[in-house]
Amino acid sequence: MRRFFEHVPLELWRSYHWQVQNRIRTKEELERYIRLTEEEIKGIELTKGLYPMAITPYYLSLIDPDDPRDPIRLQAIPRAVEVDERVQSLGDPDPFREEGEVPGLTHRYPDRVLFTLTTFCAVYCRHCMRKRIFQEGERARTKEEIDRFLDYVRQHEEVRDVLISGGEPLSVSEEKLEYLLSNLRKIPHVEIVRFGTRLPVLAPQRFFDDRFLDLLEKYSPIWVNTHFNHPKEITEEAEEAIDRLLRRGVPVNNQTVLLKGVNDRPEVMLELFRRLLRIKVRPVYLFHCDPVKGALHFRTSLQKGIEIMEYLRGKISGMGIPTYAVDLPGGKGKVPISPNYILKAEGNTFLFRSPLDGTVEYVIEDAQIL
Repeated sequence: MRRFFEHVPLELWRSYHWQVQNRIRTKEELERYIRLTEEEIKGIELTKGLYPMAITPYYLSLIDPDDPRDPIRLQAIPRAVEVDERVQSLGDPDPFREEGEVPGLTHRYPDRVLFTLTTFCAVYCRHCMRKRIFQEGERARTKEEIDRFLDYVRQHEEVRDVLISGGEPLSVSEEKLEYLLSNLRKIPHVEIVRFGTRLPVLAPQRFFDDRFLDLLEKYSPIWVNTHFNHPKEITEEAEEAIDRLLRRGVPVNNQTVLLKGVNDRPEVMLELFRRLLRIKVRPVYLFHCDPVKGALHFRTSLQKGIEIMEYLRGKISGMGIPTYAVDLPGGKGKVPISPNYILKAEGNTFLFRSPLDGTVEYVIEDAQIL
């Protein structure tokens, strides 16, 4: 589907570079396609210089122009609530204390590090956990900054897993990407390289380029963590992008964020995870929306997340049920949250609440007496 862009030749539509070069960035451009609400008009004006707007033609084409509560629209178009005094009075620009002495480097867990390779994004998602970097402009890390990161990894032999994030890390030039990957692969203790990318959702055309896929395959094992939030985002183009990655030996996992008004209905989440399994993407995490300044209007209650997890159990394979987690402020790590199915415990006898209705008494014998 190419809503709004039927006139664009298919060859251009399937070009990642065309998609990025033709991003919609102003109110006037957006109004060519959508009748904006007063809340959106105010939002675009009030967020200038603070939380900019950019939307690829592809992602814009997924919006229903007649639905002001369209889930793609809510994720992509600024609203005045982002700078509302109540929203701005809460949260933190960097709640997880990601910034350290090496620019772009976060070393929170002993065996893995995160590196933000760029501040550029194909689409500036309104719920982004790193909204603070929007104000830095669109730039990639310099070779000197990458070298400082590589030196840090070389000096920390406990690091086995490197997560490259952003911004959009797979948007950088292939030359810069190869420089980073080739040097990481020379470090003996680095076993896994992951990319946190939303391009399969926002501009899947990136993965229609065989030369680019050759690069990812060359430095295997590479993993991709992506970020589908709603069933509408799983399109033929997205499915093609995933298939091309999988055929190059790049597994794809998904991390969904629970967003008020976007995907906070159990039926929507069930449909999303079913569609993800169909295209061979594993739902790994459902994250509670982070306490990020300018994004708190997307937050739901923890109980809403638990309600969704309870709804999923028994309706979809265990492969399709993610871990519901809260990322603790201060860089204290992710904590899994799950419904409690144990109603009563007496010695080795437990009373369980069944996800298929009713209760079950279950005796768990001590292995020492068997």
